[in-house]
Amino acid sequence: MTRAGTAVRRTGVAAFAIMAAVALLVSPGQAEPDRCSLLSHHVGLLFPLDQVDAAWRCRIEPIITHYTTANRVGPERTPLPESVYLYLLDHPVMAAALVNRLDLGLYKAELRGTQEFWATDGEGTEGVVRVLYQDRATRIYYVEGTHDGRFLPRVSGRAVVLLRLQPLTDNRGVESIDSTMVSYLRLDNRFFSGLLSLLRPLIGNVVNRQIIKAFDAARRLGGAMREHPEQVLFEATDPPGLPDEEVAFLKGAIAGLHNHSRAPQPAPQ
Repeated sequence: MTRAGTAVRRTGVAAFAIMAAVALLVSPGQAEPDRCSLLSHHVGLLFPLDQVDAAWRCRIEPIITHYTTANRVGPERTPLPESVYLYLLDHPVMAAALVNRLDLGLYKAELRGTQEFWATDGEGTEGVVRVLYQDRATRIYYVEGTHDGRFLPRVSGRAVVLLRLQPLTDNRGVESIDSTMVSYLRLDNRFFSGLLSLLRPLIGNVVNRQIIKAFDAARRLGGAMREHPEQVLFEATDPPGLPDEEVAFLKGAIAGLHNHSRAPQPAPQ
């Protein structure tokens, strides 16, 4: 074999080895599909974590199994039909803008990709959120963020957030949705490792407050859409207005809410 042929052969072997190494790095779950298996039941609720991409399961497994703090909040009720709630949930930039403009919170959000967005509560907590799985009843999120507040120095961490949704209709025919959130947080800061047993209750309380604050903002936004529709539409169209398709959705959603509220209610039995 010529030197040129030997060089080509060596180059081909090297390229194959590099491709194999990259495949192992980016797809650890595919190489060992059972290595990062996760339980589906959390605080009595079912979450299809087995449907999350295998590589992402390996990234979130240490957070769930070696968390700093775990929290459950809910069920919290939002006075919106399921279809409207899901639309707002899947359009975080729109929802944050409405909450901010209606003075219901200081939230801001920016898209960072088709399944990823950055968000801040305007009070010291911010992070990048990635949607790992979604269906009509479930959302599974991965979060990398920081918190800088009065009770804790600046900390960074990663979280897995599990959201369970349950639509309801009361005896008047009014639709709402109950949301239950389970979060697992793992701090990155080594400084806290020796103080973890003392700080865990404080950290848990801070996380709970942040989650409850987000739920409350969603509940108040739903109430504003029902009780102050003109103000919601004004804020949505006041320059710089929301995109045309989002304004059109809001108009249809608000009309649906108020048409239903004006519909004759069944007589009590």
